[in-house]
Amino acid sequence: MSALNLKRLVVVLLSQLTGVLLTVLLIGPGFELLRVLTGVATIHGVTPEEYGTIYFLVTSVPIGLIIMIWMDGLMDTRILPD
Repeated sequence: MSALNLKRLVVVLLSQLTGVLLTVLLIGPGFELLRVLTGVATIHGVTPEEYGTIYFLVTSVPIGLIIMIWMDGLMDTRILPD
């Protein structure tokens, strides 16, 4: 495997893992923080199981793709065409 392909693999894996981590933080503590800031008592943090698998994927994959675009530019992996 060439060095460029290895860099591309690292970018894809790190970006998707970061997307999953940010999604967990968004639906757990993020929803709790929203409740505290707005004062709405019906909002509460949820677990990924309560949030739903499909909703979790539909949230985390796009976040990971956005992070991948930035990492692609910073690490010069040329995943996206110029």
